[in-house]
Amino acid sequence: MAGASLLTLLDDIATILDDVAAMSKVAARKTAGVLGDDLALNAQQVTGVSADRELPVVWAVALGSLKNKCILVPAAMLISAFIPWAITPLLMFGGLFLCFEGFEKIYHSYQVKHQSAAVGEPSIEPMPELSEDPVEYERKKVKGAITTDFVLSAEIIAITLGIVAEQSLMTQFFTLSVIALVMTVGVYGLVAGIVKIDDAGLYLSQRQGQGVIARLKRRFGFMLLNSAPYLMKTLSVVGTIAMFMVGGGILTHGLHWVSDKITAIAAWVDGLSAVGPALAFVTPSLLNTVFGVVAGMVAVLLMEIALKLKGDKPAKH
Repeated sequence: MAGASLLTLLDDIATILDDVAAMSKVAARKTAGVLGDDLALNAQQVTGVSADRELPVVWAVALGSLKNKCILVPAAMLISAFIPWAITPLLMFGGLFLCFEGFEKIYHSYQVKHQSAAVGEPSIEPMPELSEDPVEYERKKVKGAITTDFVLSAEIIAITLGIVAEQSLMTQFFTLSVIALVMTVGVYGLVAGIVKIDDAGLYLSQRQGQGVIARLKRRFGFMLLNSAPYLMKTLSVVGTIAMFMVGGGILTHGLHWVSDKITAIAAWVDGLSAVGPALAFVTPSLLNTVFGVVAGMVAVLLMEIALKLKGDKPAKH
C-alpha cells in the first residue's frame, strides 16, 4: 500500500510538472510583448549612472523585481481562489493599460519633436542636474525602475493568470512562480548585458597588435560601439509594437464579437489564392495590433481630456 501510494504521489507530481511546463511555454509566448518593453525600459532606466555603478544598479533593481513578484504571485493566487470572476476584468484593464502606455510613448515622442522643431532646437532628453548628489540620483533611478517593474510584472502575472485560470491551484502557483523567476532572471540578465555592450566594445576596440585576431577584435569592438544606440532604439520600437499586439490581443479576446470578426476575416483571407495561408497566419496579429493602437489612442485622448478638465498638465515620461 505504501509503495502504491508513493507511486501515485510521484505520478501526480509528474502530471503537475508536465502541466506547469506546458502552461509556462504558453505564458512565455503571451508575455513576450511585455518582456520586450520591459527590456527597453529597464535598460533606459540605468542611463546617466556612472559606468562602474551600472551593474550594482541593475542588481538592486533585480532584487526589487523579485520582491515585487513575491507580492504579486500570492495576490494573484488569492484572486484566483476567492474572486475568479475578477480575472477577466483585470486582464482587460491590463490590456488597455498596455495599449495606453504604448500610444503615450508615441504621443510623447511626437510632442518632444514638435516642440523642438517649433523653437528650432534638436530634441534632447533632459540630463540630470550636475549638482545632484550621485548617491541620491542612483537611489531615485533604482526606485523609479522598481516602480516601473511592478507595473510590467503585474501585467505579466495577470496575463499568466488568465492562461492558467482553469488549472488547479497547485499548477497555477508553480506556473506563476516559474514565469516570475524566469522573466526576472532573463530580463535583468539581458539588461546587464545591454548596458555593458559599449564597455565591451570599447575594451575590444583598444586591443593592441597587428595580427588578424587583434584586427578582428578591434573591428568587432567598433561594431559594438556603433550598434549600441541602435539596439536601444530597436528594443524600444519592438517593445512598443509588442505592447499593442499583446494588449490588443487581450482586449479582442475579452470582446468576443471582435474576436469572432477577426477569426472570420482570417478565414476569408485564408481562402485567397497563393498567399492566402501565409496572410491568414499573420492577419490576427496585425488586426490585434491595429485594435491595440486605436484603443491606446482613445485611452490617451480621454486621459488628456480628463486632465484638462481637472486643470492638471499631462505627466511626461
